[in-house]
Amino acid sequence: MPLTAGVERTEEFRVEGDLLTTVEGTLPQPVLSTPGMVSVMEYAATRLVRGDLPDGHATVGFEVCVKHVGGALEGATCTVTARLREVVDGRKLRFDVEVREGDRTVGVGTHERRIVPVE
Repeated sequence: MPLTAGVERTEEFRVEGDLLTTVEGTLPQPVLSTPGMVSVMEYAATRLVRGDLPDGHATVGFEVCVKHVGGALEGATCTVTARLREVVDGRKLRFDVEVREGDRTVGVGTHERRIVPVE
């Protein structure tokens, strides 16, 4: 199936483990770190398109532009959504990405990946 702009994927995740930070002990309790948030955004985009890639190909991220606009405490249940906004030259993929905790936006932005041969 060819990659089509407009497809999206939403996944639930729990704020725990490697996704956490206390900013070197300056916060009273662990929260979702910005690198952790970016990580779940990248993985959601990867999983959205993985099944539609040509055999012997994968994607690699090359641009992330996000804002971390709200906090999520350790143990919170959040969702991450990746929406394929545009396919350029059949190999550059532009995504809109968002992390939410219930009705609250935690992070929002864009992410770009390129399709590359891996064999």
